[in-house]
Amino acid sequence: MVAPEPARKGGTGPIEGLGPASGTSRWQRYKLPYLYILPAFIVLAVVTFYPIAYQIYLSFTNFAIRNLRTGNADWVGLRNYERIIRNQVPLPNFDFWHILTFNIVWTISNVFVHVVIGVAVAVLLNRKRIYGRKVWRAIFVIPWAMPPLVVATVWKNMFDQQFGAINQLLGKLGLPNDIAWLTSTKAPIPGIDLLPLSFFAVLIANVWLGWPFMMVIATGALQSIPGDLYEAARVDGASRWQQFWDITAPLLRPAMVPAIMYGTILTFNQFNIIYFITNGGPYGRTEILVTQAFKLVNPNGLYGLAAAFSIMVFFILLIITLAQNRVARGLEGWSDA
Repeated sequence: MVAPEPARKGGTGPIEGLGPASGTSRWQRYKLPYLYILPAFIVLAVVTFYPIAYQIYLSFTNFAIRNLRTGNADWVGLRNYERIIRNQVPLPNFDFWHILTFNIVWTISNVFVHVVIGVAVAVLLNRKRIYGRKVWRAIFVIPWAMPPLVVATVWKNMFDQQFGAINQLLGKLGLPNDIAWLTSTKAPIPGIDLLPLSFFAVLIANVWLGWPFMMVIATGALQSIPGDLYEAARVDGASRWQQFWDITAPLLRPAMVPAIMYGTILTFNQFNIIYFITNGGPYGRTEILVTQAFKLVNPNGLYGLAAAFSIMVFFILLIITLAQNRVARGLEGWSDA
């Protein structure tokens, strides 16, 4: 007769001394993965986390160029943020709310034109009847690949009132050729004083620079749309306009929404075009937030105030991004309904 097997301690649980419950601690089990990610974490801490934390600290101090030698600065709390909102900033023609409004209008108008031109060109070049489509795509990408500083310098020279190519071309066409594109304070659109003529000059330059990015994104999305959908739509008698709104636009949305968000952030902080073409002029009419933050540092040397300005820009962009996400979800739900 076989003797019964002795019961295990703890009932049906694991045999004592075996399995994860044995003396292996959590650190010993995950020590190697932690060691693998440690170098990347150190790099992120030095390159990203520490500068952000230090900038937040600076925004609550009066740190300026006079403190560079000693490194001592007084804690001022929210005083820097209060000075910005109340327009108590030592910059000429500074008006925070006017600059913020202009910055938002600048961003919306640029991104809208980028998307319209980019999608239109992508759809046009997606047709098989267009000869040399790959060549045209490569040519159109060149502006996007150029450094913004080079683009700004070229367009600034083209908009020169006396020797610029734009006015010379207008003169060849028999049109007025002495237009002060970059220095005129008059608004070309009656009743919209917020947008001087220089706004449209930098808008043209930035559109030329930015729309190829949207074309590249839209082209990639168009390549993934099955041709059978268009064939079925043509059989049903749908026009090209109906095919675009019922097939192309809904299937482009998943790719274009992230591109629009990315383009919004880039355009909101587009320093080079504004600074090197108009330098915020005339009389601060084309200033945006990042150009003002830069001028607080150079030449004024107000690092604490500039840090507070940058933190405010970050939260403004965060709010815009969250609003875009909400709108994108709403459009997605509306299209699926």
